[in-house]
Amino acid sequence: MTSTLLIVQIVLAIAITIAVLLQKSSSIGLGAYSGSNESVFGAKGPTGFLAKATFTLGFFFIVNTLALGYMYTAENSKSVADTIVPKNNAAIPASPVKTEAPAPSAPAAPAAK
Repeated sequence: MTSTLLIVQIVLAIAITIAVLLQKSSSIGLGAYSGSNESVFGAKGPTGFLAKATFTLGFFFIVNTLALGYMYTAENSKSVADTIVPKNNAAIPASPVKTEAPAPSAPAAPAAK
């Protein structure tokens, strides 16, 4: 599933790049920031087809990015060491087993005569 979303992510990135490059520039260079009479989106606003398509592609790009992030996080919650199986297929104990020998008993007191 993540490989499919990754392919979709690449296609969306290319489509957004093409949609942005096809749009007409509404100002010349930094003229929009120096008090030019044109607005950032031109006189009519962002009503063109390419502007709507760019917004839609951007929305899908962000949703796909969030989905990929969630899936990669859920997938990689385990360590690689959790999947290692020893060559003799023996179970690895969680902690070493300590066998304590019983404490030696104290010597008996000598019997009084």
